Amino acid sequence: MSEAVHIRFLDRDEIQLASDWAAGEGWNPGLADAACFGAVDPQGFLVAEVDGAPAATISVVNYDERFAFLGFYIVRPELRGRGIGWALWQAGIAHAGGRTIGLDGVLAQQANYARVGFTFAYRNIRFSGPAPQEGAAAERCVDLAEIPFAAVEASDAAIFPAARPAFLRAWIDTPGHVGRALLREGRLAGWGVVRPAREGWRIGPLVAEDEAAAEALFAALGAATGGGTIVLDVPEPNGTAMALARRHGLAPVFETARMYTGPIREVALEHLFGVTSLELG
Repeated sequence: MSEAVHIRFLDRDEIQLASDWAAGEGWNPGLADAACFGAVDPQGFLVAEVDGAPAATISVVNYDERFAFLGFYIVRPELRGRGIGWALWQAGIAHAGGRTIGLDGVLAQQANYARVGFTFAYRNIRFSGPAPQEGAAAERCVDLAEIPFAAVEASDAAIFPAARPAFLRAWIDTPGHVGRALLREGRLAGWGVVRPAREGWRIGPLVAEDEAAAEALFAALGAATGGGTIVLDVPEPNGTAMALARRHGLAPVFETARMYTGPIREVALEHLFGVTSLELG
């Protein structure tokens, strides 16, 4: 690497750069993802600049004292192979300190991630297809805003390795994002959010205690889009979720390797029917 590389944190209003580059890679981020991501870790997004111009991006977002998540690792195509990305990678990893780091990497890079300390956990499969028509089951769902936030936060904590209240509030409250919840005898049995993306709509998270709850929420979230294409990222170990996606005519279009550098607290993947974001977990 002969050129001088300057690495700095992205300001919150600059995070859109990483999202735009992700769209260019075909990752189809949500339209308002960048604004939500900035709520978690003010110094979690970094850029490497060459001659004053952005050359590479990475995010390593520290959720708490034990867990961080890595995403948006992108080097401009014409600058790859020069060591710029590696320099930025090291800066991002340093930001995480001693935390366990998670990521969703493309399968082609799985061996490279393994060489720098990441261990494969499972695959996430991206499904895409037409939004479902609203059925009777969807009518039982209510607006997520009607549910006490503490209940939603507790449910999310069961399917994610760290508490993330600031992110959840931003994710739920962002204009254009639609949340639905299912109650059974007054308790939260499942919930989810759908948001507009560069192409179609993205469902995530989709959390449910069983298949019937997931079906109702999937129908309600799909109906909220008004039609078109939906995208759902499914953890492969949840066979019920995989079957739900296929049953509704969604087809696999992409997959990633969920990997970690160390131990995480136990999560209930059997209740996770749709991943929130491959960039932030």
